[in-house]
Amino acid sequence: MIVDAKWVERNLGFDPIARHPPPKTFAVAEASTKSARIEDIQREIIDFDSEAPSGKEFLAFTTATGLSRYTDVKWPQGLGPRTDSAVRRGKNGRLPKADVLVVTWTVDEGHALSRVLTPGKDSRNDYLSYKHNYGAISRKMRIGCPARIAKRLGAYWTTSIGKKKIVVFKSDSHMSQDGPALPNIDVWKQIIEEVDPELVITTGTAGGIGKQFEVGDVVVSPVVRFDCIAKFKKEKFHADDYSSSALIKKQFASAKTLFKANSAQLPPENKRQPRIFPAQPRQLKSSVVTTDFFGFDTSNNHYKLQGLGNVSEMGDAILGLVASGLKSKAPRWVAVRNVSDPQIKAKGLTLQQQAALAAQIYKGFGRWSSVCSAIVCWALIAA
Repeated sequence: MIVDAKWVERNLGFDPIARHPPPKTFAVAEASTKSARIEDIQREIIDFDSEAPSGKEFLAFTTATGLSRYTDVKWPQGLGPRTDSAVRRGKNGRLPKADVLVVTWTVDEGHALSRVLTPGKDSRNDYLSYKHNYGAISRKMRIGCPARIAKRLGAYWTTSIGKKKIVVFKSDSHMSQDGPALPNIDVWKQIIEEVDPELVITTGTAGGIGKQFEVGDVVVSPVVRFDCIAKFKKEKFHADDYSSSALIKKQFASAKTLFKANSAQLPPENKRQPRIFPAQPRQLKSSVVTTDFFGFDTSNNHYKLQGLGNVSEMGDAILGLVASGLKSKAPRWVAVRNVSDPQIKAKGLTLQQQAALAAQIYKGFGRWSSVCSAIVCWALIAA
């Protein structure tokens, strides 16, 4: 799938190049102008909330649908997520121990993940704020980053699948937002130490690399790699890659069946049901690529992402870096990323316009593609 402004018009009801969305449809004021910086567009993706007033305005302006249309998944008997009525807590503000730690990132990813894994508890309205060591860690963060604005490191709730206890964590700390001191490393170290899980999953949206991907496809990878050519290009890890254990895929067939309950909310021009693209350790060409810039795949390969992996995003390789430092004490980990925006057709568009297209596609379908990756998280836990 290669998309352009006319594809957006056919699937979301407007051409964002010819008809710029109204300012009231944006979560970030700086992103609402035609001359917005690419960094502002990136922040719009992080902060956009389809259930906030600006999100409601976006839904009214477009043909996109909100999570009020979400259809409950019919889980295999005995394997449905069971949300704790009262969140489990650790001592002195720590996270509780659990078998699995699941971490997601943007506001709409949080909404989608909570619908799937903590039904009845929403990441924005219900999850417990996590502030352990916020004072010390936030001193490393730049003013204006999401965690400093929220005055916390994230929010969480607890649930279970079968006999496994799970902490679902919506992070407010981001590699791309926190600043040059990279306090996101500290956050990852702390939450892994506190939960002491057997499995860690990082999950959310990403840009597909290559025209084989459609919105809603899910890349499941125990290999991540850095592609840092901007603000972290001098760091030792700037081009490093990391691998974890092989995937356990026995519930993937069930997951693909479970996609069907909500796949009608994905782009009308999708030609098939979402697919799962599993990778094995050391398969670098099928990895999740972590950039230190808001990169996305284009038909002219502007950011030179093609051949590096299956999707690009801005944080998962930090987990690989942290796990590598834990050596034999490291838990199994995996990156689960859904394709929220496919390859962008570059011809006739500036790079800023291409970025704006990617953002509008995310705003239209990011929560629905995240439902797919959340179901894959379930499949990994239930395996």
